[in-house]
Amino acid sequence: MFYVPQNSVKIAIDRAGGATKVSNCLGVANGTVHTWIRAGRISNIQHAAKLAELAKMTVQQLRPTK
Repeated sequence: MFYVPQNSVKIAIDRAGGATKVSNCLGVANGTVHTWIRAGRISNIQHAAKLAELAKMTVQQLRPTK
């Protein structure tokens, strides 16, 4: 079997209504949201907290510690 990593940021953005809706709610550029998806994490704690609230997830899922 193969391990398929899950992108929690992508899941959260999909739950919140998509990249455009998230960018409008958070006041960031659409490209910024897509950068978060590619990176698999959100570096800004305030944006991570707001997205976690919108997606009903925890901040730790969007900002994993290594």
